[in-house]
Formats: sequence, structure tokens, C-alpha cells
Amino acid sequence: MKHIGLIENRGKNETRTLSEKISRYLEGLGVECHRSSYGEDLPSCCECVLVLGGDGTLLQAAKIVLEEQIPILGINLGTLGYLAEIEKDHIFPALDKLLAGDYTIERRMMLQGTVIHNGERGSRDVALNDLIIKGRIPLRRYRINNYVNNELLNSMSADGIIVATATGSTGYSLSVGGPIVSPQAEITMLTPIACHSLVSGRSIILSGTDTIRVEIGEGRTGFEQGAAAVLFDGENEILLDTGDSVEIRKSTKYTNIIKINNISFLEVLRNKMAES
Repeated sequence: MKHIGLIENRGKNETRTLSEKISRYLEGLGVECHRSSYGEDLPSCCECVLVLGGDGTLLQAAKIVLEEQIPILGINLGTLGYLAEIEKDHIFPALDKLLAGDYTIERRMMLQGTVIHNGERGSRDVALNDLIIKGRIPLRRYRINNYVNNELLNSMSADGIIVATATGSTGYSLSVGGPIVSPQAEITMLTPIACHSLVSGRSIILSGTDTIRVEIGEGRTGFEQGAAAVLFDGENEILLDTGDSVEIRKSTKYTNIIKINNISFLEVLRNKMAES
């Protein structure tokens, strides 16, 4: 490799210092390092991108490299994560393996969500982990109608719903009772948030090829503007009126994650369970 991108959070001194060390190391081996912070574009010549931070940082980086489909190597600076696999004490041996081509790439499915307002398609975005559709008024229940391939699946009274990929099964979905799914599976999972029904309140796993539409139904007070919102990987909040819906389908883009340690998902999961 001759060109490597590096995405960092320049608001943290530790990250900035480590980024400088990595840059000097790579440049000493004849590799040009292109440093960036969140929201900045990276040159298309980058053959991979190093991401300094935890899983949240990697989720943000996935959107930065989305169009070019540049593979990502996560360097974990937080607690043990599911996506950023290289610990900071093992960075430089990992970089040696990277430059030697001693790695594999996992292709992770992403979701694309499109807001539909008055029958018209509007704002859209993508997510590696999940789309969270939830009410914006505290202690208010919402009627949520879920459709799969234009057929009504169920209607529920809940605080919201999480539509997640297999990668996102270990995120917010897990915290509200959703199952853990092997991250390379191409599925879409619906997990309600604080549902009032024992049956509708269970997670449902669907094929990754299914098209899902989540509709904000009319509540007791009738039509409300900005009653709910959809978030993409916890960011880019888009407001939803009563009657609006979000159409969710498999994205044509993937997140390509570089794997160097040959640590299996089961081993990471076992370590996380030991922490709890």
C-alpha cells in the first residue's frame, strides 16, 4: 500500500498524539498518510482507512468512505468493541501485517432509509448498525405500523422501533432485548422499544432482501407534526409527522472491514460476556 487514510477525533489529545506517531511510522515505510477528522473527505487514492476510536467512531467513518468503498481498519481506543479490533498496544505489529497484505476483508451489509411524507419520497441516508424510529415526546406511546414487502406485518403501541443489520444486533437492539446475530449474516431485524404487547414486542428477523416500511400511526391526539424522528446510526435526526413512514431496504453499498487478528466473532462475544 502506498496511500492510507487516517480518521481521528482531533478534539482528544491522546488521539491526536497517536495519529502523529502512526503517520510518522507509515511515512518511514514509504507510505503517504492522509489524516482527516470527522466530516472531511479523504482522497480517492487511499487504499484503506485507519480509524482511531471505538465502534461509534467507526460507524461515522463508514459514511465518509461510503462512495469510494474504501476498507476500514478500526483501532480501538475505548472499551472492547465489536468493530474496532486492534488494541492500541498492538498497533504497529498490525500495521506491519497490513502492509504485508496479511489480512482479510469482511463485507458488512448496510441499510438505506427513505422518508415518505404525503406520499412523496424525501430525505434518505444509510446506516451500518441501525435505524431508530422513535417518538420525540417523553412518556408518550405511539402507534407504529410495520409493513414488509407492502404487506402489513403488525401494528403496535410502543416508544419506537429499531431496524438493525446483523452488525447492529450488538448495539442498541441488544440493550432492549434483541438477539445477537453473526455480523456477516445478511438479515434485517425489527426490535420494538418498550412495546405494550407481549407478542408484537418480540424481535423479528427478516431476509436482507425484504423491503420494510415503518409508519407513524395516528395517536390519541390526532395529527401531530414532528411527533417522531428517525436516526441513522444514532445521528442525522430527521423529523417525522403523524402519517409519515420510513422505507428501509438493503443498501447497494457495503462497509468493508479489515480483519488482521483472526479473532472470531464468537471470541469477541465471549470476551464481552466475561466483562458483564
